[in-house]
Amino acid sequence: MIGMVPSSVVLTAFQVMSRVFFLIWAVTHSVKEVQSEDSVLLFVVAWTVTEIIRYSFHTFSLLNQLPYLIKWARYTFFIVLYPMGVSGELLTIYAALPFVRRSGLYSIHLPNKYNFSFDYYTFLIRTMMSYIPIFPQLYFHMLHQRRKVLSLPEEHKKSE
Repeated sequence: MIGMVPSSVVLTAFQVMSRVFFLIWAVTHSVKEVQSEDSVLLFVVAWTVTEIIRYSFHTFSLLNQLPYLIKWARYTFFIVLYPMGVSGELLTIYAALPFVRRSGLYSIHLPNKYNFSFDYYTFLIRTMMSYIPIFPQLYFHMLHQRRKVLSLPEEHKKSE
């Protein structure tokens, strides 16, 4: 937002909010039964390693002292970490579904004074389905970025 790093404010805010609000609070915190699932460990480890690399990358970039190893890690580790994190997220949501359906968690049923209904169970399924078109786009974008950033200058000119 203040221009210290080139990341989009909107995309970063969306990513943080989706992680913190949706997956952490609205699923993992709210559905106690999933908190001991291996899938939670899967996404937490993926997110943690990703953030350590990302913040190291941005810190060294701001200092104009970016080691190639950190640059390489930033544009390589996602190959494993991104699918690992997404798998953990999806498996955690999937594990929460039976508990959400049984409890009616966060659902609003008609009739009510607002004439509005919301089914959290259906919302979670639709959220999971949204990963189908979105994940490949983001993953292939990162692969493209990797080729662009890690290629030799001559190779980069040829690909443009």
